[in-house]
Amino acid sequence: MNVAIFASGNGSNFQVLAEKIQSGKFPASLKFVFSDKQDAYVLKRAKKLGILSFSFKLKEFTNKEIYEATLVELLKQYEIDLVVLAGYMKIIGTTLLKAYEGKIINIHPSFLPEFSGLHGIEDAWNAQVKESGVSVHYVDAGVDTGEIIKQVRIPRLENDTLESFEQRIHKAEYQLYPEVLEKLIRKGLKT
Repeated sequence: MNVAIFASGNGSNFQVLAEKIQSGKFPASLKFVFSDKQDAYVLKRAKKLGILSFSFKLKEFTNKEIYEATLVELLKQYEIDLVVLAGYMKIIGTTLLKAYEGKIINIHPSFLPEFSGLHGIEDAWNAQVKESGVSVHYVDAGVDTGEIIKQVRIPRLENDTLESFEQRIHKAEYQLYPEVLEKLIRKGLKT
């Protein structure tokens, strides 16, 4: 299975996934990483791992439809079967979604449908919940509303700070995302 990873920032989830794929532990080929931010650290991570990368910004295009059509062409050129979002901070629009429906997954740092959107960890913290979590889901036209593939709960400990809570959530992401990706690759995507 040919995989592309989309990321917008630091790329820590990308790194974990890339290393798992490169280890040969499951039958996939990571063809490239794409970032919508040309100065994103994920691009440096990709270079260190010897992974091809591409980057262009939405504002370089007349509209989002053309931007996504360019992405679709790139995905088709590399015969991508699965798009894995790992901190990709753009909402997937209709052009990309239509071309890859049921073939785009995302990880979100909350127990969806709780605390969807940009600040899942901080929103959960500010709501003083006793637990939050991590969710991997298929991408649909909504924001973090796609079918859940797998979730784990993360308790908020008595002595937690926002930073320690966030670290534990990220640690859970680094375990959950490769597990889900491997299962999807071995089982094959739903059609």
